[in-house]
Amino acid sequence: MYPDRVVSGMRPTGSMHLGHYHGALKNWIRMQTELPCLYFVADWHALTTHYDDPAVIERSTWDMLVDWLAAGVDPSQSTLFIQSRVPEHAELHLLLSMATPLGWLERVPTYKDQIENLASKDLATYGFLGYPLLQAADVLIYRASQVPVGEDQVPHIEMMREIARRFNHLYGKEKGFEEKAQDAVKKLGSKRAKLYNELRTEYQQDGKEEALAQAKAMLDDAQSLSMGDRERLFGYLEGSRKLILVEPQARLTEAARLPGLDGRKMSKSYGNAIALREDKESVSKKIKTMPTDPARVRRSDAGDPERCPVWQFHQVYSDAPTQEWVVKGCKSAGIGCIECKQPVIDAIVKEQEPMHERAQPYLDDPSLVRAIVADGNDMARKLALETMRDVREAMGLAYT
Repeated sequence: MYPDRVVSGMRPTGSMHLGHYHGALKNWIRMQTELPCLYFVADWHALTTHYDDPAVIERSTWDMLVDWLAAGVDPSQSTLFIQSRVPEHAELHLLLSMATPLGWLERVPTYKDQIENLASKDLATYGFLGYPLLQAADVLIYRASQVPVGEDQVPHIEMMREIARRFNHLYGKEKGFEEKAQDAVKKLGSKRAKLYNELRTEYQQDGKEEALAQAKAMLDDAQSLSMGDRERLFGYLEGSRKLILVEPQARLTEAARLPGLDGRKMSKSYGNAIALREDKESVSKKIKTMPTDPARVRRSDAGDPERCPVWQFHQVYSDAPTQEWVVKGCKSAGIGCIECKQPVIDAIVKEQEPMHERAQPYLDDPSLVRAIVADGNDMARKLALETMRDVREAMGLAYT
């Protein structure tokens, strides 16, 4: 069994804003203290929608890395790298494409959604159709056990699992696998071997997921097994023969949804975003000019926080007493809109102060970021090469 590992990435298509921070980066920062994490700049993915304007990619790549570091992603705990600097991603993508049914790509929900939402772009390209497969290669090449995603991305993870399962079934044909697996079962000892076989039957014949979980837990505790025997028993258990690619699990992230200044999704293209490292004067100006409840035409008019975009910011940034003050003051016209906005301004400025401090050394000396990424590229490539060695061997491509 391979060690638990987290993999995630972001496309460099523009500046990072507070929506990214609350929706993803805070989870990255928390997870890096729990498990080995690899976070990458998905620059090839950016080309799926920006192939006609690649100039934005290089600039956004370095800006985004500084934003990650500013937010608190720690290079001593996380591996930071650039997708295109690990060419094995592309090789695995190519090899997986040989056996991935076309219908699997066409049924991904976000495929049709993005075509509709980006109607101004010509997305009738293989790159766009195949991006979920490249996404799968990005994760499977590191044999990641967990991928942090929101609910809308769960279908992508399920497809990754199906691709890994299909690959293992097609190519996990280790010579004498059945005999080697049965020999490995005997090494568990008579009592554990009997339990393993019973649980394997329950899972394969009756589809009992709890039997699978119990058997996996037992194998995790069997310290006497070699890595090879452990892999065989996991594969034998699931009926997939040798385990070459790991089926990742979706780790649903706690996402505090931070809207844009106008109540819509925060996006640079909507002009309603607050950048991750925005200066405090600009933050203050943007919040002060935010639209509020249309019913509050005059200071003396009562309002309803539920109809005001500023209230959604209070739900993310303000404590219970402040929220209570807002609700009471707004509904009674006891406070004005500018007065209501000030706690939000103060909270955002306070949140961003350490980000500015952490970013400054990298802005003063950009070579620091490049050194971190160079080390990350090397580390990621080392892991990727291990996987590709096994993939090539399984597919009969290990000859010289």
